[in-house]
Amino acid sequence: MKDKLFSDRMFWNKLLHLAAPIALQSLMLASVAAADALMLGRVTQNSMAAVSLATQIQFVQNMILAAIVSTIMILGAQYWGKQDIGTVNDIFCIGLRLSIAASFVFFIGCVFFPQYLMMIFTNEEALIVIGVRYLKIAGWSYLLTGISQCYLATMKVSEHASQTAIVSSGAVIINIILNAVFIFGLFGLPAMEVQGAAVATLISRVIELGWVLVLSYKEGYIHPDLSRIFKRNKLLSRDFTKCALPLLGASLFWGVGFTSYSAFMGHLGTDATAANSIAAVVRDLVCCLCNGLANGGGILVGNELGAGHLERGKQYGDRLVKIAFLTGFLSTAIMLAVTPFVTKFVKMTDQASWYLIGMMIIMAFYMIGRTVNTIVINGIFAAGGDTIFDMYSLAICMWGIAIPLAVAGTFFLHWPVLVVYACTCLDEVGKIPWVMYHYRKYIWVRDLTREW
Repeated sequence: MKDKLFSDRMFWNKLLHLAAPIALQSLMLASVAAADALMLGRVTQNSMAAVSLATQIQFVQNMILAAIVSTIMILGAQYWGKQDIGTVNDIFCIGLRLSIAASFVFFIGCVFFPQYLMMIFTNEEALIVIGVRYLKIAGWSYLLTGISQCYLATMKVSEHASQTAIVSSGAVIINIILNAVFIFGLFGLPAMEVQGAAVATLISRVIELGWVLVLSYKEGYIHPDLSRIFKRNKLLSRDFTKCALPLLGASLFWGVGFTSYSAFMGHLGTDATAANSIAAVVRDLVCCLCNGLANGGGILVGNELGAGHLERGKQYGDRLVKIAFLTGFLSTAIMLAVTPFVTKFVKMTDQASWYLIGMMIIMAFYMIGRTVNTIVINGIFAAGGDTIFDMYSLAICMWGIAIPLAVAGTFFLHWPVLVVYACTCLDEVGKIPWVMYHYRKYIWVRDLTREW
């Protein structure tokens, strides 16, 4: 029987209600990096490149937080589909405890040992000095990020995805305005350059956290039950750990691997670093669509699985796969369309501009794999608790193929910059057949909830 993908209004209403706000939230978060790059690019190329490298540390933190937050969304979506609100609250509390602990570690590293962290990403003294000035201030915001992300994740699974977009958009708009004020010294203030970007980030994080705390006490929202926040439900904690550990392994594999790509560019000179910084911003902006579909689609499938509607969950998964491929080709077209215009927005050397155009063309084809894998692995597989496949695929495709080639090209064989960059894009496209083979096993069609 032919699946009525485009005529099922209930499916599209649910998907768009979830995916559109999450995609917007992802877009707004990516816009902060874009604003930093554009504004600091107007200061100096080194300022832009140094902050891009410095924020790779928060990128690694976000990978750890992603494992925690994703588990909140996976288990939370299933229990919300089952209408077990008490267990959703318990899942929220577990996530908060873990996020606060992880965030504290990154705060200590960035505020007290920033120079050693910068030396991981570059051997250029000028970039290290600038990056240290940024991290000493921005590191304080890393304490708050994990807490607010747990609140936002719980809001998404409890049918308040649109509100998360409003909060994130508001925080981002504030961040961008303050960026301009502090970086360039508007309204009579001194021009703080990279330190101004860090101050703007810190203030916006404080506002975002305060906003979600207030919202959580409104009727219909979930706030952590303080009487249970330190109580341990052994079975639920075991389920959380079973789901989170593979996600953590995959997040670290992907996060450290992706960060190492920036480090390779950092060791190929300031022109390569600057070009990669801008290419990464454009990539993150274009990826917002697939991120929204992955998270929204995952919640949609998870709701059905948790409610015991396994066949419908499977059908929704099949539809999301088709949407993933269509979105992948669309992302490729977008990337190619914007390539001629990208170099006009920042001050770059001729060599850096040439690198950037080449990176954009390579990345256009990478986007097909990135989009399909994000929606299928992070959305569909995760919805049914099939979280270990991602770790295996990253270990083989990224760490077994892409990274060794990039290391060889950067440090031993001295390949051209664009060849090394192409090596860092191999893994996503190459693993599509494996991903689809695993999908057809339907291991992910599972109800993860318990009867208490």
